Amino acid sequence: MDRMETWACQDLEQLGELPPLRLFDSAQQTVREVDAAHPTLYTCGITPYDATHLGHAFTYLMADTLLRYWLAAGKAPVYAQNVTDIDDPLFERAAATGVDWRQLADSQIALFRSDMAALGVVPPSRWIAVSEILDPLEETVRALEARHITYRLPNGDGSEDIYLDLTADPNFAQAPVFAQSNLAALFDEHGGDSTRPGKHHPLDQQLWKGVRGDNFRPDGGAPGAWRPGWHIECAYIARRVLGRDIAVQAGGRDLLFPHHEMSESLLRTAFGAPATVTFHMHAGMVAYRGEKMSKSLGNLVRVSELMKAGHDAQAVRLMILAHHYRDDWEYTDEDMRRAEQRLAAWRHAAGHDASTGDGGSISARSVAAAIAADLDTPRALAVVDRWAAAPSGYPMPVVLTVRALLGIDLLR
Repeated sequence: MDRMETWACQDLEQLGELPPLRLFDSAQQTVREVDAAHPTLYTCGITPYDATHLGHAFTYLMADTLLRYWLAAGKAPVYAQNVTDIDDPLFERAAATGVDWRQLADSQIALFRSDMAALGVVPPSRWIAVSEILDPLEETVRALEARHITYRLPNGDGSEDIYLDLTADPNFAQAPVFAQSNLAALFDEHGGDSTRPGKHHPLDQQLWKGVRGDNFRPDGGAPGAWRPGWHIECAYIARRVLGRDIAVQAGGRDLLFPHHEMSESLLRTAFGAPATVTFHMHAGMVAYRGEKMSKSLGNLVRVSELMKAGHDAQAVRLMILAHHYRDDWEYTDEDMRRAEQRLAAWRHAAGHDASTGDGGSISARSVAAAIAADLDTPRALAVVDRWAAAPSGYPMPVVLTVRALLGIDLLR
């Protein structure tokens, strides 16, 4: 049995028919019903160094809440996620710490997967590392060159970078969310190079870095001297695993532009028949000590360190779910204290042995309704709080619903 199917088999009969799911599409800036008979999800994965902080976890629990709802509704979602294990920041961290970059990447990938498992996150159908797909990525770029929609710019060291000409995609950045945006400024803020001399358009995206003539990956080249572009990596993986119809593309809000739009531009232009993304789903930013949690700033709160400090992984999950996925928030120690108190109260109520009344069933339906309304986990948690404060009726409908939709096991 597929590992995604094993999750789908849990608790479904207890939940009954679920309300229609509605999500906020961050590109269209509106809430719409998700009508996906065969749902697919792509979530941008980690660059494997300094994993896994709460900013990561917030994004992946957003995706997990969506997956759980699909599974509880009896659907069989296909979920793809990349691992960007060929990237400059990884190479730079490895060089700074004197650790082989492959060893660093492998250790951080293992830590990330361990953290996700501890948090009860449903694993993707496919995890694909960029290092696994260098050949097909190169073939894709060569095919784009053959179509004469790319160009090369010299680096001054004998190598060249390959760019996609923006005119290849007349639908680039046409979504309502971009209407009032300074796209060049956003591009540069997130690692872009809009002012590079020789570019045909400031927003042309880099497809490959450090090509030497026909040699895309020179033997003996220093790590970081060459690599595929980030956007084409995600576009290729999404197209390969999910096909032409991608129900939801997800990630942190800082990926909306340029990364997600440039990846989607490639889905429209690079693979023959164009692929489409129906919904765009983005998590808010998590801060700590007054600043957005960031590897560059070093103000990280890591999931593994919270658990090493003695915090129950289920309480860490509950602490994150207390924030709506679209909201920005700042972590404090008080957040963990409240989550642990909440978890203890819920587990105490789950031991309630009444066998009459339908309070549990009513609360279970209210939890499902909250999740159906744009994954409103704070509202769902408040429903369970009210039930736990005065448990009535048979508790198992709530216990099973909380396990299936929120990933919290009250019988541990």
